[in-house]
This record gives sequence, structure tokens and C-alpha cells, in this order.
Amino acid sequence: MSKIYTKTGDKGSTSLFDGSRVQKSDARIEAYGTIDELNSHLGMLIDLAKEHIDTSILETTQHHLFNIGSYLATPSSAEFYDLLPKLTEAPTLELEQLIDEYTNTLVPLKYFILPGGHPAISQAHICRTITRRSERRINELEQTVDYLLINKYINRLSDFFFVFARVLAKNLNIPEKRWIKAE
Repeated sequence: MSKIYTKTGDKGSTSLFDGSRVQKSDARIEAYGTIDELNSHLGMLIDLAKEHIDTSILETTQHHLFNIGSYLATPSSAEFYDLLPKLTEAPTLELEQLIDEYTNTLVPLKYFILPGGHPAISQAHICRTITRRSERRINELEQTVDYLLINKYINRLSDFFFVFARVLAKNLNIPEKRWIKAE
């Protein structure tokens, strides 16, 4: 494509990966658009955190999110659906392992914590909340086997971002902001 603009969406529709067209307000567009938003925020988290922690898992996560976006942008009835990157449970298991490893280095939580303290910590929490929103958007779609794998991964990813924010706080020697019930 020589031009970035095609003008095909000027009337409120867009094409899916298989060429079919839907309204830009379609649940499928909302789902993969939220994954795209998350991926962009994840790029910012990498930039903010790379001096303080190994971000290789975040870079790998960006690729997983792109794979997920390709699934969400393709109706399961599309003839080339089988050509998409294969989804497996391995990335979810990797997240679970990292969550456990990171958690073992942290003081157990006995209270709720608030986002903040450093831009990288705040960005990790932004990624966590966008991940939760993407989970809600994905759950509005048809639930095929691939979607079950996606849901599991996305659910674990939000947990990972929470723990990642805590590890960042520890590495930066920044006290976690404890929630105090407002009166």
C-alpha cells in the first residue's frame, strides 16, 4: 500500500482481516482496538521501566498481543483462519511462573495499594486496567476455543501487571501507596 489513508472508513466502517466490512463500533473492533491500545501503553511501560528491571517479558508480551489482535480481527469462519499464528497455553503458563517468582520476592500484601509513586509504576497499573477492559470487550465476542485461550492469557496478564508494578516499586525503593478508607 503506497498511502496510509484509504478513505474506505470515512463512512464509519472498516474491514476485518478477511476483507469483510463491519461498523467501527462493532464489538470485534472494540476488542482488538483495546488490545492495540494496551500494546501502545505497554511500549511506554517498556521505555519507562527498562532502566530498572528486565523488560524482555514485556517485549514478548507485545508480540503475543499482536497475535491476539490478529485473531480478534479475523472471523472464525474466515477461510484462512488456520493461517494465523497458533495460540497455545504456553504464554499463560510463562506468566504464571513469573507471577509466582516475582511474588516470592515481595512482602505479602495485607492491604490494598494505590497506583503511583513513579511513572513506570503508574504505567504498569494503566496497562493492568486496560488489560481488564480488553478482557471485558473480548468476552462480548463468540467464545471459541481460541477465545478461551485468549481470555485465560489476558486474565493472567492483568495479574502480572499488578505484580510487575509491585516489583518495580521494590526495585526503585519506593514505598507502596496504601489505600486508606476515605471518610
